[in-house]
Amino acid sequence: MAPAQGQFSDHSDSVDSKDKDAAKDPPVPPAFRSAVDALRSARLRPELEVETTRPPQRLAPHAYALEAAVVDGEDDLADGRLVLLHDPAGHDAWQGAFRLVTLVRAELEPEMAADPLLPEVCWSWLTGALDARGLSYGEAGGTVTRAGSHYFGALSARRPATQIEIRASWTPREGRGGVPDAASHLMAWGDLLCQIAGLPPSDPTDAAVVTLPQRRGPQVS
Repeated sequence: MAPAQGQFSDHSDSVDSKDKDAAKDPPVPPAFRSAVDALRSARLRPELEVETTRPPQRLAPHAYALEAAVVDGEDDLADGRLVLLHDPAGHDAWQGAFRLVTLVRAELEPEMAADPLLPEVCWSWLTGALDARGLSYGEAGGTVTRAGSHYFGALSARRPATQIEIRASWTPREGRGGVPDAASHLMAWGDLLCQIAGLPPSDPTDAAVVTLPQRRGPQVS
């Protein structure tokens, strides 16, 4: 595995902004800066390509975002976004000062997507990835959406496509100095991406992990 730092090309101005309006922004809390530094130093699977992106501006006083794709040759098997939010004053709905928000999606073979238990299985992959790394978290919630596309007329030569999408958020428990283990949460999120992409677990002895056998990447518009 390679460190995530060095794969990042920083487009986020939440931490390192130098534009002329930076003085108007609230000062960056040390806890948030430490959490972002941990994200940058996380060690991820080599199939993951990660880059930072501009975070949402109105969800919290401080935010940091990254995007990732699971790549096999020239194919993107799955992709997603992870956003770290921080409100130093705390947030009642979060039950904490930090929140992680994610979108993960992948295109599946139609026969796999027809499984009626697929949404429950995909949600268990998220919680299972966090639990497998021994992470403490709370207030987890989200949706799993299965969408199918059938093509007609001039597009009828295309095969039917089915996409699974996970939207979720959870509160990472804070450790020493009020800083969550952001690096481990990122690695768990990377495990989720690889699992929904159909890759085997990084630990070949982990036979308890079940993946979907699919190899077609998501159709991103």
